[in-house]
Amino acid sequence: MLCSLPGFAQADRHDVRAGNRKFRGGRFQEAEIDYRKAALKDSTSLHAQYNLASALYRQENWQGASEALASVKDRPDLTAAYHYNAGDAALQQKDYQAAVDAFRQALLLDPADLDAKENYIYAKKMLENQQNGGGGGGDQQDQQDQQDQQDQNQDQDKNQDQQDQNQNQNQNQDRQDQNQDSQDQQDQQPQISPQQAQQMLRAIQAKEQETQDKVNREKAALLKSRQKEKNW
Repeated sequence: MLCSLPGFAQADRHDVRAGNRKFRGGRFQEAEIDYRKAALKDSTSLHAQYNLASALYRQENWQGASEALASVKDRPDLTAAYHYNAGDAALQQKDYQAAVDAFRQALLLDPADLDAKENYIYAKKMLENQQNGGGGGGDQQDQQDQQDQQDQNQDQDKNQDQQDQNQNQNQNQDRQDQNQDSQDQQDQQPQISPQQAQQMLRAIQAKEQETQDKVNREKAALLKSRQKEKNW
């Protein structure tokens, strides 16, 4: 994260001090205006250009921040923080070569800066991916990811359609099997002639008559038994 420098060897000018107060209050756009005023009055002011880059960075104006830092990159009194911020701005723009160079310079000035070391490793890895055609996560990679996601969704839709089709086919086959079983059962039932049916009907009727006669005899016998008991 870029930050403004509290001061340099030379005394702060009025506009730079005003910008610093607004920067600390989070009013980065107003601070930018003051830093630009200071830079117009003294184009060689490292303090004005550096803090202008910080204000632009906080507004996510990566290109503007890089340009402001580049305007003073040849100064011999640059600090490790300057190179670190230059690398950070380059990373935001996916300019990995510039980021590697900046973080390397920051480490030469301050070898104990662990953040600079981590960012240097990351920028170097992204640069290698970019050189190998990986794109380092840029627009081409994003488009490829989107295409892969679309292909995956299409494959899922095809698989779902195939599953639905197979399920419908299985259901239709089950219904056909059930209909065939029912037809087979009907075909297996024995066929009888009208004469045989008439004989079966007479046999059933005769059996019913025999049963009825037996019931009537039992009732008559029971009635006689009760009469005897009553007379006694």
